[in-house]
Formats: sequence, structure tokens, C-alpha cells
Amino acid sequence: MTTAGAPAHPRVVLFTGKGGVGKTTSAAGTAALAAAAGRRTLVVSTDAAHSLADAFAVTVGDTPTEVAPDLWMHQVDTQRSFERSWGEIQGYLMSVLDAAGVDPITAEELTVIPGAEEVLALLELRRHVGSGDWDVVVVDCAPTAETLRLLALPEALTWYMSRMFGVQRRVVRALRPVLTRTAGVPMPDDSVFEAVERLHADLDDVRRLLTASTSSVRLVLTPETVVVAEARRSLTTLSLYGYRVDGVVANRVFPDEAGDAWRQGWVRAQAAVMTEVRQSFAELPVWRSAYSAEEPVGVGPLRAFAEAAYAGDDPLAVPQGEEPVTITRTEHGAELRIALPLARREEVDLARHGDELVVTVGSYRRLLALPAALRRHRVRGARVEGGALRVRFRIDEEEQP
Repeated sequence: MTTAGAPAHPRVVLFTGKGGVGKTTSAAGTAALAAAAGRRTLVVSTDAAHSLADAFAVTVGDTPTEVAPDLWMHQVDTQRSFERSWGEIQGYLMSVLDAAGVDPITAEELTVIPGAEEVLALLELRRHVGSGDWDVVVVDCAPTAETLRLLALPEALTWYMSRMFGVQRRVVRALRPVLTRTAGVPMPDDSVFEAVERLHADLDDVRRLLTASTSSVRLVLTPETVVVAEARRSLTTLSLYGYRVDGVVANRVFPDEAGDAWRQGWVRAQAAVMTEVRQSFAELPVWRSAYSAEEPVGVGPLRAFAEAAYAGDDPLAVPQGEEPVTITRTEHGAELRIALPLARREEVDLARHGDELVVTVGSYRRLLALPAALRRHRVRGARVEGGALRVRFRIDEEEQP
């Protein structure tokens, strides 16, 4: 069911924000608006809470359900996906626990990895994005903290696989007969390692798709100081991991003409916070959604919500500007630029470990593998400036040909 002339990669927009700010409504409304423009649109939930069906007021199954012309939604059946993607690895872990005397029910619970539902929802997202069936894929993500951990996972797993996994596989293969006899614990066979490698490859593909130029993250917030502070940190952290943030949806903003003194108090308080929002996200569009006494439910109200919020802007415009990570040649070496909007110098730490840069911002860390062109260069300085970390590299005189 591929659309004639559809792009190689669909436009992908992920919505995230603090719990309760209206990200599901924003995602569903954006999807409804895209479908109304005649673009084959899928809206997917990676949030275990699964509110999409409630937003559209429909009953759904475990496959994409058409809720309007050109509009489908999918709440992923993570249990089925888990059994397919994790089953072989889980089977081995359960056999180890069985040898240790753990009862089967407890063993099954212990071998369900934390965050498995969100990870497997991302794998389903990969399948949809790569299928060629859609012009637009909108993603209703989990609340911010879970989303940040999730989006950091593919790169973290790549680091582990490239350094540890091959060594462990060789050691296990060599010692399997001895350890099985002496310890009485089953050692993993090659099928287990192959299952882990497949999972790693799938998650790596997820990262490639979500950091492509046609993909972006959209932050949803309400005009509250604590919520805005979290959104600011999210912008910095998402940029650290190489994801593009293309805009902010400010939800539940009181209209200026609110009548009585109580409402006017809210208007003044929100106006002060909205000034902070515009200053914090000055490089991004900020779309406003007015507070409404009724929650938009159903395709029509959701589409109207999005139309009012975007106010004529194209909600699917591909983000422009510099790549999150760029390298520029200089007279004596190169400069690596990592976008870190809103980051303060005192919260950024930089170290080099072999062929990697270790960049820490607050409580988040990224291990950035240096491209081959920079590996023989030495770090000669770094600064946080203009919303980015700039790292200078130089070839020592004795290393130059």
C-alpha cells in the first residue's frame, strides 16, 4: 500500500514532554492534520500508558487501525513483540535461574528487562518507518525521562557490543564445556549471541532513522516554571545525543481576555512564564494552544486543536539548520561542534578516552566515537559558546607527514 511517489523515508515527528502536559493530544492532533492534507499518516504510541485510543475515542487491536481517511493509529502489542525479539535470550536466562533453583514464575519475571515495552515499541516503529507504507509517522512518546533513556540506548548498546561482546563470545565458546560440567550452569550457545546481535542491529537502525534529516523531536509543555525547566534540559540532552528538536508546543495557555480576578491572576503568571519560554527557545518556533474547558476527543476536535496551535505554519516542515554534530577543517587541524543549546559551561565536562570523546552534561553522558579523520589528532582546547560545545583538534608537528 505504498503511496506513489512517497519519499524514501517518511517524515517522522516524535512528541515528548513531562507527564500530563498534553503530548498525546498534540501528537494525535498533528497526525489528524497531516491526514487531512492527504498524507498517509500513522500515529504510534511508545508510551506504556497508551492514551491514543482514548484520544481518538476508538477501540483498537494489535495492528494499525484506520480511524479516518489516510489516518491510522497503532498501540503496539509489546508482549507479542517481546516474545519475538527477546524470547531466545530470555530462554537462556531462565535456564540459568532454573539451575540456581529459582521457580519458573519468578524466573520469568526476573528476565523481563526494565523498559522492555518502550524498547520493543521502538522496534515496531522501525518496522513502520522502513516499510514504505507511510508519508508521515507521528510518535506519542513516553514522558521525558523515559524517552531520554530510551533514545540514548542504541548508542550505548553499540559501545558495549563493539568492546565487550566479541571478547565475551570467544571466552564463552572456549570455556563452555568446562564451565557447564564444573559449575552446572548452562553456558549460552551461539544462537543467544546471534539474538543479542540482531537486537543490537535493530536498535542501531532505529537510531539511524530517528537522527535522519527527515526526523525530529517536538517538546510539549505547559506554562509552568517546573515544566519549562524540564523542557530546557530536554532540549540540551536531546541535542547531546544527536536528535533534532524542531519546535515547542505550549499547551493550555489562558486567553488574555479571561474575565474575573482569579483568571487574570493565571493570565499574568502564565504570561511571565511564556516570556521565559520564548527566550529559552528563541531559535525554535513556539506554538500556543489555548486553554479549553473541554478536552479534544475524536478526529475532528483533535484536528481543530492542531490547526489552532500551528496557526497556519506547516507542522511537517523538515527542520533546517546545522547538523547536531559537525566537523570543520582548520589551518592546523579541525574543530568538532556538538550542539548543546542552553547548556552552561560549568555543567559540561569533556574527556578523551582512546578514540572516543566522553561528553557529560549534567547527569547525562555520551561516548562519541571519533571519525577516522580525527583519531590521530590531539585535543587542544574546548569551549561552550553559541549553544554548542566546540572542541579543537590539532596534529602535533612530529605527527605531520
